[in-house]
Amino acid sequence: MKSSKQQHENLRWTEIVNKQKMKRAKSTGFRKKIIIGFVIILWVLTAWLLYPLINLDSVDMENAKEYLYRSAIGITIMLIFFGKTLIDLLFPQVTFKETPLMNTIFLTIYSFAIAGGIIFMVVRMIVLYMKSRKTGFLF
Repeated sequence: MKSSKQQHENLRWTEIVNKQKMKRAKSTGFRKKIIIGFVIILWVLTAWLLYPLINLDSVDMENAKEYLYRSAIGITIMLIFFGKTLIDLLFPQVTFKETPLMNTIFLTIYSFAIAGGIIFMVVRMIVLYMKSRKTGFLF
């Protein structure tokens, strides 16, 4: 009788553990979806913030501060993404096994693209400042 009670108890504990593992797997999948959605929303926000800077030929005095603040916030978000990408590239979270080659290649290309975007936006801000400096004091 004792062994059947132990077997029943072990079976019950196994079921409880399996249910907890399934809950964790579901919550992990849900968390990943939330994180991916948040990153996409941040990229859309960044694109919206930087859009006037890309299409702008000259800065009007009325809109100068608005463009400066929008561009600064957009570039700051891009710098945060760049820093996160570099940390993911140099210090991967998966330490018990080797990082996949495609993941490393993708993160490297992604970091170069972000760095190029940051450099482009900063140069664009400087060029617009130099163009508007000829017309008078900008800020």
